[in-house]
Parts: sequence; structure tokens; C-alpha cells
Amino acid sequence: MRLSEQSLSITGITLSRTGFGAWAIGGDGWRYGWGPQDDAASVAAVQHAVDGGVNWIDTAAVYGLGHSEEVIGKALATLPAHARPYVFTKCGLVWDPSDPTAAPHRIMKPASVRRELEDSLRRLNVDQIDLYQVHYPDTGESLDWGGAAGTVSPNATPIEEYWQVMADLKAEGKVRAIGLSNHSVAELERAERIAHVDAIQPAFSAVNRGAAAEIAWAKAHGTGVIAYSPMQSGLLTGTFSAERAAALPADDWRTGHPDFTTGLITNLQLADALRPVADRHGVGVGAVAVAWVLAWPGVSGAIVGARTPQQVDGWLPAAGLELTAQDLAEITAAIERTGAGTGPSRA
Repeated sequence: MRLSEQSLSITGITLSRTGFGAWAIGGDGWRYGWGPQDDAASVAAVQHAVDGGVNWIDTAAVYGLGHSEEVIGKALATLPAHARPYVFTKCGLVWDPSDPTAAPHRIMKPASVRRELEDSLRRLNVDQIDLYQVHYPDTGESLDWGGAAGTVSPNATPIEEYWQVMADLKAEGKVRAIGLSNHSVAELERAERIAHVDAIQPAFSAVNRGAAAEIAWAKAHGTGVIAYSPMQSGLLTGTFSAERAAALPADDWRTGHPDFTTGLITNLQLADALRPVADRHGVGVGAVAVAWVLAWPGVSGAIVGARTPQQVDGWLPAAGLELTAQDLAEITAAIERTGAGTGPSRA
């Protein structure tokens, strides 16, 4: 099967419109885990996604404190060379091995970045990272959910310094392309003066629309956009419920997030409003949620997580789903009617 494809900036990388997100397969035992996960199921999910036409995987060193990258490395080893997907990973969230459940720190000191890269290459068992990304701006402090405002340590590394290191890694051939995740327009402007930003990775969904300005910046600067959490961490799959939220294990990060607590009912109302569109196209609600993100001008691809092959089947149709003007108008009306999330309801 061949999915609809999109070029990523000027890197020569051509992506399937959906990519496999490997956050959840990092498993439990760390601050932002999704609860227990079976590694065999994870490998099977990756294989199934690749068989379905997905040609890229997005992970990060911090997911499972290295475990996600190790699982991806195992999955890659099962695939023939001609079927090998592009591998994207991230740096900049550094954890304390003696306290794995503590929040990781946002650190982008040059020596730390180079150490992280070598560790990722080893865990993934690859010679080059196809897209290496800065997970969050360096603050020198622990990760906060907002990703922007918050305490900044006097020891934080300026973006000009850490982006130069990323550019150096690209020039050295250790990585093929470089990107920024969760960075503001002002930060993107500063980075672009040092070296071209090949790609950005913002959170973006029908619930979380706050990155519209960053996506517009990318479109204007020839920068690719791979959006993460297009189904809002499961809320927009059409299978989530208040009962399921209440039953999440205590070590699932979602139990303490506002999207799954104070904003839960409104978000589920929006998911229900996507069902008529899904029924018209003969797909699941999750596929519509992903297709809505892909329809936003400037978006190159969407990162969609899965823990089993069955979950992959839920979103694979999104890559070839073209929402009509009527569909998009209905979704805009539903966003405005329910009041779900924040950000502009249309491009």
C-alpha cells in the first residue's frame, strides 16, 4: 500500500502523510509514561504500520528513558533494508537515572547534545539520524507541560548556541536534517538566523490549535511541519470515554493532565461531533481527527501513536482521506459550538 506523500522542507526526505509515534511504546516506570506496554506488541505495531505504507517513525531519547529507541531499534532489525523507514528522534530532555520518575530537565549544552546523539545512535542501531530535533527550548529546569513560560535557569543554553551545535551535527553527517519541537515563532526566528530550520514539530489537533502561528511561520520559510498528538493523546479516537479516563492506571501521565480532567467532557463532545463526518467517509473518528490536522495549510505530516497493530488500523486511512469543504465547515462549527480547546478554529 502506498500512502499519500509530502516532501519535508528542502531535505530530500519524502514522507508518508502519517508517521508512527513512539512515545507510548516507551512503557512505564518514568514520569510521562502511558502505563505498562508489551514490547512484542510494539514491534508488531511498527511492522504493521510499515506494511501499511508508513515510511517514518518519530521517537525521543526520553521516551521510556531510552526504552522507546531500543524497541524501535529491535523493530528496524526485523525489516528488510528496502523497507526501512526514516527514523526521527529528539534530544534535550535529560533524566536522572537514580530517580526515573522525576521530571526530566530541559538541557541543551553542546557536550550533552553530542552525548545524547551517540546514545540514540547506539540504541537505535543506526549510523545516521534522519531528522534530529530539539525536544523543548533549554531552560535548565524540569519539563513543564506548557513548554514555553516558566522558570529559566541562568545556566540555560541560548538557542543560538544549541542550534549551532545541531547545524554542526548535520554538517558532520551524523544527522540528515535538524528540527525544533515546541519552539515559539520568536525562537524559530532566532534559530533561522543561524541555520535553516528543516522542520518543526508542534502539538496540533482540533483540541490544541495553539501552534497555528508556528505552522504559518514554517510555511512561509520552506520549513516542514510534522504535527504531534493529532488525536489529542486518545481523546479524539472516538473510543475514549469518561469511564476510560477514570480507569487509567496511576502511572499514566494523562491522569493529571487538564485535557483528561477539567476539560474532559468538552473534549469528548468534540470527538462525538466528528462522528457524522467519519460515517460519511466510512472511517473511524480518529482518522477524521488526523485528516483535519493534515488539511491545515503548511502541515507536512502527522505523528500518530499506536501500541498495537489494531490501533494502527484506526488511523491508517487518514493519510488518504480528503476532507471536503462541508466536512471542514462542520468541524469548525463543532469546535466553536463545544468550546473545546484553544486556538483558531480554521486556517
